[in-house]
Amino acid sequence: MLHVAQEEARLDLLKQLKERLQSRLDKDKAAEVDTFAHLFYAAVPLEDLADRRLDDLYGATLSVWHFIQQFDPEAPKVRVLNPDFEEHGWQSTHTFIAVLHEDMPFLVDSVRVELNRRGMTVHAIHNAVLAVGRDDEHRLQRVASPEEADAPEARESLIAIEVDRHSNPAELEEIEASLLEVLREVRTAVSDFDPMRAQARAAIEELEATRPAQVDPADHREAIEFLQWLLQDNFTFLGYDEYEVREDQGRQRLDKVENSELGVFRLDQPRYRERIRTDLGVEGDHYVPMPQLMSFAKSAHHARIHRPTYPDYISIDRYDDQGRVIGERRFLGMFTATVYNESPRNVPILRRKLQAVMDIAGFSPKGHNGKQLLQILEVYPRDDLFQIDIEELAQTALGILDIRERRRVRLFIREDTFGKFYSCLVFVPRDVFSTELRVRLQELLCEELDATFGDFNTYLSESVLARIQFILRFNGEKPVEYDIKRLEEKLVKLARNWRDDLLNASIEGFGEESANLLMSRFRDAFPASYREDFSARTAVYDLQHIGELDEGAPLALSLYRLIEEEGSGVNLKLFHRGAPIPLSDVLPMMENLGLRVIGERPYEVQASDASYWIHDFNLEHHTSVEMNLQEMRGPFIEAFQRIWAGEADNDAFNRLIIGANLDWREVAMLRAYARYLKQIRFGMSQDYIATTLGSHPEITRELVSLFELRFDPAERPGEGDIEECESRILTLLDEVPSLNDDQLLRRYMELIKATLRTNYYQRTEEGRYKDYLAFKLDPSQVSGIPKPCPAYEIFVCSPRVEGVHLRGGKVARGGLRWSDRHEDFRTEVLGLVKAQQVKNAVIVPMGAKGGFVCKRMPEGADREATQKEGIACYQIFIRALLDVTDNLVGGEVVPPRDVVRHDDNDPYLVVAADKGTATFSDIANEISTEYGHWLGDAFASGGANGYDHKKMAITAKGAWESVKRHFRGLGVNTQEDEFSVVGIGDMAGDVFGNGMLLSDKIRLVGAFNHLHIFVDPTPDAAASFAERQRLFDMPRSSWEDYNTELISEGGGIFPRSAKSITITPQMKKVFGIREDKLSPNELIRAMLVSKVDLVWNGGIGTYVKSSEETDAEVGDKANDALRIDGRELNCRVVGEGGNLGLTQRGRMEAAAKGVRVNTDFIDNAGGVNCSDHEVNIKILIDEVVSRGDLTEKQRNQLLADMTDEVSELVLLDNYRQTQALDLAELLSRQGIGPIGASSASWRRPARSTASSSSCLPTRNCSSVPSTIRA
Repeated sequence: MLHVAQEEARLDLLKQLKERLQSRLDKDKAAEVDTFAHLFYAAVPLEDLADRRLDDLYGATLSVWHFIQQFDPEAPKVRVLNPDFEEHGWQSTHTFIAVLHEDMPFLVDSVRVELNRRGMTVHAIHNAVLAVGRDDEHRLQRVASPEEADAPEARESLIAIEVDRHSNPAELEEIEASLLEVLREVRTAVSDFDPMRAQARAAIEELEATRPAQVDPADHREAIEFLQWLLQDNFTFLGYDEYEVREDQGRQRLDKVENSELGVFRLDQPRYRERIRTDLGVEGDHYVPMPQLMSFAKSAHHARIHRPTYPDYISIDRYDDQGRVIGERRFLGMFTATVYNESPRNVPILRRKLQAVMDIAGFSPKGHNGKQLLQILEVYPRDDLFQIDIEELAQTALGILDIRERRRVRLFIREDTFGKFYSCLVFVPRDVFSTELRVRLQELLCEELDATFGDFNTYLSESVLARIQFILRFNGEKPVEYDIKRLEEKLVKLARNWRDDLLNASIEGFGEESANLLMSRFRDAFPASYREDFSARTAVYDLQHIGELDEGAPLALSLYRLIEEEGSGVNLKLFHRGAPIPLSDVLPMMENLGLRVIGERPYEVQASDASYWIHDFNLEHHTSVEMNLQEMRGPFIEAFQRIWAGEADNDAFNRLIIGANLDWREVAMLRAYARYLKQIRFGMSQDYIATTLGSHPEITRELVSLFELRFDPAERPGEGDIEECESRILTLLDEVPSLNDDQLLRRYMELIKATLRTNYYQRTEEGRYKDYLAFKLDPSQVSGIPKPCPAYEIFVCSPRVEGVHLRGGKVARGGLRWSDRHEDFRTEVLGLVKAQQVKNAVIVPMGAKGGFVCKRMPEGADREATQKEGIACYQIFIRALLDVTDNLVGGEVVPPRDVVRHDDNDPYLVVAADKGTATFSDIANEISTEYGHWLGDAFASGGANGYDHKKMAITAKGAWESVKRHFRGLGVNTQEDEFSVVGIGDMAGDVFGNGMLLSDKIRLVGAFNHLHIFVDPTPDAAASFAERQRLFDMPRSSWEDYNTELISEGGGIFPRSAKSITITPQMKKVFGIREDKLSPNELIRAMLVSKVDLVWNGGIGTYVKSSEETDAEVGDKANDALRIDGRELNCRVVGEGGNLGLTQRGRMEAAAKGVRVNTDFIDNAGGVNCSDHEVNIKILIDEVVSRGDLTEKQRNQLLADMTDEVSELVLLDNYRQTQALDLAELLSRQGIGPIGASSASWRRPARSTASSSSCLPTRNCSSVPSTIRA
């Protein structure tokens, strides 16, 4: 089908050509040219035609048509031109050659051979044999197909060729002349072909008539049969001549017989005047005849006819009746292609040679050795078989047999003194053979043998060896002397198998047994590019690193320097199993280490059972200073592995590893202080800090020394060592020209001196340093730290988590929250600890608060993955806190292991749940138990054997006491009278969910969380209460789970991701909205400022500020778009079940407008109060348990039995706090009490306990918080 389609396409093109011819030529001429075109293009490949534009095809056709118009068969015609449209009517990017010759064999082959000899690329070659009729003046009369019945008798061969373009006119003339010369040789050889065959038959007749007595009859018969075999189309005769022996002054010499030349010998060319026999053929004054009647030799020149090979000379001796040599016949030609595929056992002369070799070897043809030897002879280079003598052939064949299929390199050389060339047979292992190796072997042999390369042939079979035959021409008249063993040794080195070298190097490096095991996996594993770039000895070292991957390492490294590299250059190999390492993963790491990647070469190592990748990086340090490879190798490799494994951050601080000669942990320590500086609002970026440390490496190293002197438990400083280090730093600081740099470096020194404890020197049970750091600091020693200043602070830093724990005193209590404020989580915690201090006024301990952020949350993580990562980060945070906390054992304080303390005993550390960590208490207590902490499960309140705040609803109930107190002052009973509420949160939350179930009179008209907005304009209090209860009882719920059939008309549940929300009339009425559409954030703002009875905050975030505050000052970017001012609140009461819902100044502004509001630390104090009861009870009972007076089971049951009583005690405190506030307000209005005198004259409709102070209360504060009247 393909052929049919192509033929149809060809006919279509010719049809278009015909139409063009008919449109531009007269009818008769167009018909003639069209006939010619069909004949000429009949065998042209379709793609050659299809690539031509019709104009060019038309022009080329006419050009060739004009070329054949005049032709004398006795004078070949050649034209070489560069088609030009203006001159020739068509154009081509190539040089065009046209040849017209009387048809005969070898024309096309010989023309192509000549063009190839000249190094010209043939782009297209077309040939057509035409039957032509010409008149007496050689003008074209008719052209037809030779197949036509009435076709003219004359046959002409037309050849059209396109080659690389050549514009030099002299070169074009030279091409034309050389082609005419070749055509002359072809014509001469072909015209004498039959006469030359006749001479071969004459030689046969002569041999048959006379047999010299000294010639063996079998040899004589073999010679005759060989000549007969030649005449069976096994030899292409090119030339013939005769020689006769003549006496000259008593000496015999061979002289050519005049006019005996046939074929190319008739041409007057030096290449056809070679002397095949020399004076070596004369001994004394007698010519020494060849014992086999005939001899074989190779011409020194490539053939120009038919094939570009070296032609063969076959010389046949002539004898007189007495058996004396009287002359010789000499034939020049080429064995036909079939001869090279024919078994030599079927070729006369050769079969005798093969049998002679077998007789010399003495092997049975049926035996193994005999069969192997016969196979060697069968595939032996055919031309050499003709020319080599029997003894040399036997010696060479047996030498090849002795290789015995072993991976050896062997060399066999045959000298041809007649043809002046070497025939070199080189055997090399097949798997190492390549063109490059062949060229290197060729160059070595030419150099060692003083020869010029002639030709090569390659033989590949199922054998493990490859055979290359090199034909090398003598540079002199005779061969040079050489030592074949020494030459063979050079070839061995040149062709050394990289895989064999790998085995030897592996044996040397691993031992024989291990090396053999490795070779079974890696013999063929390394790609050619690797073998080209690296030695086998290098591969052994790389195998050691690959072994690290097999042992479980995620990455292995090799840092080295090439001998050619300068001091700032270095190479790094990364080894990875399975898949290549993306450059995007590696380049940032290199850059942050201060290295520029100059180049990268990847190699895939395909072992038998696994795949490995080696990435070789060429690196340069950005400072161009010389790197001490010996010093940096260990720290660099360990740092890179830690960064890759995620145990160290990948940032600009890593430049200190090379730039300041630090290890990864020393860099981690400096980075941790930089992170702390960021959290205390030090006004320099992390990159600037890293750059500054790198710019002053000597000071940086001294800072590390100061840290080591203060905290290394193994190397305690001598007297005055720390002071001397500080003095050196101060001296160096005097030389720092930049004020900013000076301030930063002094701040580092200040932070190190303010650090009281660190876990920097602690190790894991496996003996590895921990990949997280904890610093216990005295904030009062840090200048410019944000107020209020806590008594103690623990800062935790790792690549995975950062966190801070602030305490108002040694005995302090507060929860740990999972923060999402990565940039300023300390600011968030500091705000919380202010509230916590006041909450803790009703209990003994002072306020504390902690928070952490997850730095490597999986991208696109679902809820389960997010929770898993949060727990892992929480565990690190808890461990870090306990790492630097004292313990109590038997009433005695036990310092933490490998921690140097610069403060007093400090064993009291308790934590509690907060935002995001409500279910983490058991996790914290497990770690407490793991550490043997004296508080046991009292360490974190609310665990399995503690009081679950959500189940108890203790925080919500405590805040509800404030709500009830507010409404009582307004004459509303929240348990009997219905009231409207806008809420912040959802029913899955502790404070919001429990709070919205504390009264069935709640009419929740709207609520929102981070995902949805809930609107129910006119809710049924009872029905909506039941639905909220259902949602709360679900394991997980969101506003989407609310039964929308229960929502009143005009309401709904809307995603906060919506572009806009349509506002219904009912929504407009309840929230006081005028617009028809609002964005989700605009709707939330409208809900917050709506006229409802209660705004209940059970969520996370700050939603109300003062009109005099900016959003930036609030520090809660997530809610900037929906935050309102306190003066915009129109509700009657605010219930603060959550922390930081309003800023302190926002509360004051709302209170000034008449909104009844306390503070978060008043409303939600129930949680911390409950935790305090739990911890104190556990401390007391655990002493009883430790004495054996109570079992663990009894202890836990006792705690459970006291749940209701603890709840009552806590809620009583909440009740009394709000009662105290009401009393204080009443007394202040009546002018009674400590603050009445100064404020009695100011009367307000509402009151607020909000304070604008940033100071933390002291431990001597009253259990009733002071109220501030603005």
